[in-house]
Amino acid sequence: MAEKIPAGGTDHPGRGDWPVIPDEREADLIGLDLLDHADGPDLVLFLAGNQFMAVPELLEAFRAAHPKVRRIFCETLPPRLELRQILSGGAWFRGRLVTVVPDCWATVSEAGVAALAEAGRTERGQCRAYLRNRVVCLVRAGNPKGVAEVADLARADVVVSQPSPVHEDIAEHILAMYRAAGGEALAARIMEEKREAGTTLLTTVHHRETPERLLAGTADAGPVWATEAAHAAALGLPLEAVEFGEGLDQRGRVRYFLCPVRGGAHPENGRAFMDFVRSPEGRAIYAKYGFLPV
Repeated sequence: MAEKIPAGGTDHPGRGDWPVIPDEREADLIGLDLLDHADGPDLVLFLAGNQFMAVPELLEAFRAAHPKVRRIFCETLPPRLELRQILSGGAWFRGRLVTVVPDCWATVSEAGVAALAEAGRTERGQCRAYLRNRVVCLVRAGNPKGVAEVADLARADVVVSQPSPVHEDIAEHILAMYRAAGGEALAARIMEEKREAGTTLLTTVHHRETPERLLAGTADAGPVWATEAAHAAALGLPLEAVEFGEGLDQRGRVRYFLCPVRGGAHPENGRAFMDFVRSPEGRAIYAKYGFLPV
């Protein structure tokens, strides 16, 4: 499940097809040591990374409800990176190829569900919607740049931390918000012109980078999930959320899907997890962190 790069170099057949998980993202690989365990994990989950704040409590409750499932490996990386990992057969992390196949994968994109199904790795009818969310804009406390509407993100004096469309499902919904607020011109201004000017900064992997940039003063604003803004507030960080309103925040379009993945070693445990997250107990845990049920 975890293959070392051959001694004497980093080349490996097919390496160009495998995504790379940055070295600093170990926190998004929960139970990594299980990949070296003689028996391996008995449940493998690739969950949309923006659920990271709820995952420890969720896994603890699932283990309590299913005491025979103890060894859980769980990724909380961006869904598009995880999708590439599934379809290519692995991902590099700190010089090793992680080839474990998930029993379940979560995405916040119907296009992601379609891509997995078209690759023959799931059945669309078996994928289940289980959560909702919405987009807000995170800024430093006091909103020093006076960001009040989506168009303010196009201003030259506002440095935007923008989730990467390559890795992150939220980027799809943010682009829809830009287009709803100002058409293709606004989307191009923020995503192309300002990026070229250095005032739109794409995340490297994970939009957890956005609050870090705001706190460091290298960005002024960044679209994030409302649950992430709530988590920042719960931690007491000097950040606040700007709401762009129900007509723009994509709350009616955003749905999280959980899909069984063909090739996972423990499909029965995967099905049990899918049932659990949609149970009253699972929904209550997510609700504590601001997620909304479907």
